[in-house]
Amino acid sequence: MFRLWGKLVKGSKTLRDTVIEDSSSDTRTHKILNGLTEICYQFDLSVPIWLDSNIADFKHRKKTRFTSDNFIDSIEFDFLELSVLEEDGY
Repeated sequence: MFRLWGKLVKGSKTLRDTVIEDSSSDTRTHKILNGLTEICYQFDLSVPIWLDSNIADFKHRKKTRFTSDNFIDSIEFDFLELSVLEEDGY
């Protein structure tokens, strides 16, 4: 089972959060991208743009933060944090 946690944060408060589960046979990359798309759908957000810094964070720490630099639209929170909670085979 692959589980991805997304949360919207403003200051030190979590405004919203959700966990997306994926038991498909997709690749890890597809599971992450599909999970992010679902999280953004649930939060009524545009899907953020992955910058090189996001990719590096995610590869090393299994989590990253998307700030206003990642979104085309203006946002009313400080960041969207994406974290892997559980991966297949781990």
